[in-house]
Amino acid sequence: MMQIGIVIGSTRPGRRGAAVGRWVHEVAVAHRPDAAFEVLDLADFGLPLLDEPCPAAMGEYRGPHTRAWARAVASCDGFVFVTPEYNHSTSAALKNSIDYLFAEWHHKAAGFVGYGTTGGWRAIEALRLVLAEVRVADVRTAVGLSLFTDFTGDDLTPAPHQRGTLHTMLDELLTWSAALAQVRQP
Repeated sequence: MMQIGIVIGSTRPGRRGAAVGRWVHEVAVAHRPDAAFEVLDLADFGLPLLDEPCPAAMGEYRGPHTRAWARAVASCDGFVFVTPEYNHSTSAALKNSIDYLFAEWHHKAAGFVGYGTTGGWRAIEALRLVLAEVRVADVRTAVGLSLFTDFTGDDLTPAPHQRGTLHTMLDELLTWSAALAQVRQP
């Protein structure tokens, strides 16, 4: 069974990411009971700005927060990154969490659910570039939630088509995650 981590990429107080992450998890579990989905909320990991003395490529993690994050990422076959768009990019917290690790990301797949005034598309594009460097293959289909049309006040109220787009992205993600599992085999 494929293990998919749903990474909530915002740690800001009052964030909308937790609601988006819960929605992704709910839809994913109902749509793909053949896979296991776990929410990985960056706020729960308490990662400070990168504080490891050795480059991540060396794999010599000293901080307990880094080791906990490495175990969580290593246990996954793929990821759904839930990302806000801040100033035409992803959040600093999400970029920081990627920079903490190296080999744990290799040969895994990623899908994206962005949110913001323009649907989080620029954050998704920025993440595609970053994740390519740590050998994560991303799927084409992504979900872009608009703060104007997919939220009512602070409540997530996605337009009906968003669920179908999420289903397509999840199907692509699980196909690629299974294919890349063969690459990770010794």
